[in-house]
Amino acid sequence: METTPRITVQTTVAAPAARVWDFYTGPEHIVHWNAASADWHTPRAENDVRVGGRFVHHMAARDGSVGFDFEGTYTQVVLQQLLAYTMPDGRRVETTFEEDGGVTKVTTVFDTDGQHPEELQQQGWQAILDNFKAYAEAR
Repeated sequence: METTPRITVQTTVAAPAARVWDFYTGPEHIVHWNAASADWHTPRAENDVRVGGRFVHHMAARDGSVGFDFEGTYTQVVLQQLLAYTMPDGRRVETTFEEDGGVTKVTTVFDTDGQHPEELQQQGWQAILDNFKAYAEAR
């Protein structure tokens, strides 16, 4: 049985887990931080945070040349601690939120897509998480 390679990205946000969770899951916040580079954005986000709930983040080039829906279905939700979901192609993703003294470590572990170099996938997901950190700490 083949095992899909997994990649881990991580950041630490200078805010309590309750605030970090709200910024990470709230569609009104997702549209401000969910991009890997300045020439991309997320003009629309929907998020039903419950087991069996779905999310859809429409990610697009700012020049309008290309866009796609990043989506998944939640398989585990533990308020302010864990979000796990499966993407339509079967890949799994888990994000944990660990608070210590008002600072929250956010860690995402995801299955690789098998198409793009792992280093490129790691860089893209890390860039999005870095944007999240900057957004959350600026609020």
